[in-house]
Amino acid sequence: MRPRRSPLLARLSALLLTGAALTGCGSSTAGNGVASKTPAEIVAGAKILADAANSVHVSGTLQSGGSPTSFDLYLLASKGGRGELTADGRSFEVIQIHGNVYIKGSPAFYSHIAGPSAAQLLQGRWLQAPVGTGSLASIASLTNLAKLVDTTLPAHGTLAKGAATTVVGQKVIAVTDTSTGGTLYVATTGPPYPVEITMGGASGGSIVFSGWNQPLSITKPPNPIDITRLQSRH
Repeated sequence: MRPRRSPLLARLSALLLTGAALTGCGSSTAGNGVASKTPAEIVAGAKILADAANSVHVSGTLQSGGSPTSFDLYLLASKGGRGELTADGRSFEVIQIHGNVYIKGSPAFYSHIAGPSAAQLLQGRWLQAPVGTGSLASIASLTNLAKLVDTTLPAHGTLAKGAATTVVGQKVIAVTDTSTGGTLYVATTGPPYPVEITMGGASGGSIVFSGWNQPLSITKPPNPIDITRLQSRH
């Protein structure tokens, strides 16, 4: 069996990278004081906080060609991550730890990457491969906290600070990248962490950040199947 590179994984990675153009953070004047800073200072401060975080919960849904891709991931700095992704009706669980990435897919997912016959054999089983292996490399990048921060808070275009508002129950201020139309919302109370990124258009959607620095554990799944060994037999 030779797993095929899944365009779903590449597309999801690209959609998250679309969020890389979104920048800026802020805060209400009665809160943590970030709103009084310049956009560049706000962006730099938010990135420093996010880079230094121990953990975060990332979830959301993005569109591509009218098809939604959803994700729900828990990321642990310097360790890895775990969660679930769904695209085109094909879902899979993912764990990254100790230099390996593990996936356990739905029957539809396994059929897509390996064919119907192999899907029957793989059902309910975890697949294992080194982090940089083929189509799993894009999955691994999504479960790496440092890489996610670098792709969602990079250099930016012209920023426009918006009004203070509330997003997912959190008081925030909006900053829009006028070159992309994307908006980043950052907490105006407590540490000014990113709370949500929203994007419009055909590839629109949202990415929500929550649970910064909350306790989190990640463990290796039981009895995984080594993909590299399967490939060497075929």
